Amino acid sequence: MMFRSRTAQITILAAGSAFALITATAGDSAHGEGSLDASYTISFARIPVGEVTATAVFGESEYAMSARARAGGVLKALLVDGEASFSTQGTIKGGHPVPTTFISKIVSNTETSDVTMVLDEGNVKELAATPPPSSDRVPVTNSNRQGIVDPLTALLFSAAAAGEGLSPEACRHTLPIFDGHHRYDLKLRFKRMDKVTAEKGYAGPVVVCSVSYEAIAGHRANILLVKYLSEGREMEIALAPIAGTRLLAPFRLSVVSTLANLMIEANRFETSMAPAPAGTPANVAHPSDISPTRRDGVDERCVEVRSGVVVCQKVPEPAPK
Repeated sequence: MMFRSRTAQITILAAGSAFALITATAGDSAHGEGSLDASYTISFARIPVGEVTATAVFGESEYAMSARARAGGVLKALLVDGEASFSTQGTIKGGHPVPTTFISKIVSNTETSDVTMVLDEGNVKELAATPPPSSDRVPVTNSNRQGIVDPLTALLFSAAAAGEGLSPEACRHTLPIFDGHHRYDLKLRFKRMDKVTAEKGYAGPVVVCSVSYEAIAGHRANILLVKYLSEGREMEIALAPIAGTRLLAPFRLSVVSTLANLMIEANRFETSMAPAPAGTPANVAHPSDISPTRRDGVDERCVEVRSGVVVCQKVPEPAPK
């Protein structure tokens, strides 16, 4: 039972972390280039067992993120029951997010974990993490804390070079992740192009990447969990564009196993753009107005953000006089 419990806990929380990266709260969203407000359903064996809620704001040179995830239901009896919250903030350099702080709190049926990290150019400068590591874990060395990204920032990708739209290049990455306790790599490879439709918000193309896991440090050396995640487990992530930016964020993540399939998928994926300042490149700042639409009794405005990518947003109701 411990194998199942720890396996599900790491899988779900890692997946939740992956989706949490698209979440953000910024102090002044008026100056943001793009934002995202989303919610995801976690299902296990096609049974809803949890949710992730997320919002995101990205400015010209800064970003900030936060998210909450909850898993329970069937997992409470079979696997894991818990809640998690994550937040991070940082700068955007050369179109890529660079974290400066990361905070997480995970409360599961086995333990409570708190992490606060301060980072500088990918290197951990300050770290406070509880509980302390046990003696049966692979030690995390100082070098393991260098050249890393936090779990939230990890899966926020550049869509492509200017004007290219969605591209397989978004999947050609190895993500060196450190969450304050565990150091691991997620290796992505291009798998296919696909199309998705959320119940609310985004409908359009996504780029789908296969994902493989490699434990580096912080894990128990002889536990079946590492074998479970490392032995060719079929995992994939679908990335969708964030309006007003050249960034992609997770729309769906799936893990296929002999026990049952785990799926985290957006039911709401709403993006918006701030007005473009003068001189902003056309492929980012000047979307083409497609047409007004009406769905479920709500007026929406649709724009083509970049080639082939259409984003629809709710038209705000006039303020009462």
